[in-house]
Amino acid sequence: MPRPSDWFVHPRRWQWWQRFRRDPFAVQTVRSTAAATLSYVVALQLSAEAAPLTAPLTALLVVQVTLYSTLKTSLRRVTSVVVGVLIAIAFSALVGLTWWSLALVILASLVVGRFVRVEEFIPEVAISAMLVLGVTQVANTAWDRVLETLIGAVVGLVFNVVLVPPVWVDTAGDSIVDLARRMRRLLVDIGDELADQDRHPEPAPLSGTGAAPPPVERAAARLHEARLLDNDVADVDAALRQAEDSLRMNPRVKEGLLHRIVLRTGLDTLEICAVVLRVLTRTLTDLARDRNGAALFREETAGALQETVRHLADVLVSFAVLVTSHTSTGSERAEGHLADELRAARSARDRAAGLLRSDAEAHPDHWQLYGALLAEIDRVLDELDPDHRGRRLMEELDRHTRAREERRRRVTALATRARRVS
Repeated sequence: MPRPSDWFVHPRRWQWWQRFRRDPFAVQTVRSTAAATLSYVVALQLSAEAAPLTAPLTALLVVQVTLYSTLKTSLRRVTSVVVGVLIAIAFSALVGLTWWSLALVILASLVVGRFVRVEEFIPEVAISAMLVLGVTQVANTAWDRVLETLIGAVVGLVFNVVLVPPVWVDTAGDSIVDLARRMRRLLVDIGDELADQDRHPEPAPLSGTGAAPPPVERAAARLHEARLLDNDVADVDAALRQAEDSLRMNPRVKEGLLHRIVLRTGLDTLEICAVVLRVLTRTLTDLARDRNGAALFREETAGALQETVRHLADVLVSFAVLVTSHTSTGSERAEGHLADELRAARSARDRAAGLLRSDAEAHPDHWQLYGALLAEIDRVLDELDPDHRGRRLMEELDRHTRAREERRRRVTALATRARRVS
């Protein structure tokens, strides 16, 4: 009979907790609820309002998934409320609340909000001004609203400083690997269809008869799948932006800049490969139309191309694993796999190139499409080459270093100018 303590040490018992910690929505829900409740309790003690709901509202807006986003949102939120309150106080001293004064308040608030660069909180400037302008005791209500906003912002910021948000690098890494696997699946399907076309040399009946679709329809279906990769890239980019924010100003992270650059350049490379794959599938679709239902390649050529795209598919996954590896051992292992797959892919590519050259002599009208197909394969191989990636990393590091030095130079110049003025 299992002991009660076995329930706590059994690894499966805590799988739900691991999934919970890696889910941004779940983490954000718990953190926002706790911060909003705490800010309301604090506001009850410090504010004169009976129900200071501005404080928990501010905390809900301020507490983000990352510490960097929390700080940025806090500053913008507080700025928007203070600017709105000041506009309301100025208008209340000059005119009362009428339809035209309300219009002027809204117009002035939106314009000023644009100038002070509160971004998504521009409407909050007008909202604060309207709420304060619409009450009898403008001054008291105005500063109570500012106080509640400050309470919510400070509580949310302290909440994220004391309980540092998770680092979402692993989540972004999983998204990058998933993207590479979807691209691999597409390439494997392309290779299987190329090798299978010699079995269906003539156009088959349309769907509904149980037979395989014609080569043109199959090629067009792969083209549609390649176009859908753009949506996948956008989703991974959103996950990566969240991971980059989680690395900024995070005391638990060392070499955050390097992690950000490695992941970003890795995604940029996969995005380029996704574009090339879309062009490759377009080339195959054009070739299928020109062949008018016949097999695209001879059996030997199709087999060589299938081997090439299969190795190319494995190169993509090996590259993604290398980009997302966090340990030196894992990186060395992934780099070894990538080098082996690249050698195999280039060898298969050279064999396919020789066969395509012979096919071009037999079908001179198709030599441009054959050459485009090889060029697209070469482009993917070049993008995934470790030497090319090393140069990209060094260029990005140099660019960030120059940008950092430029910001430091500007800050130093401003400080020097301020000392001279004083």
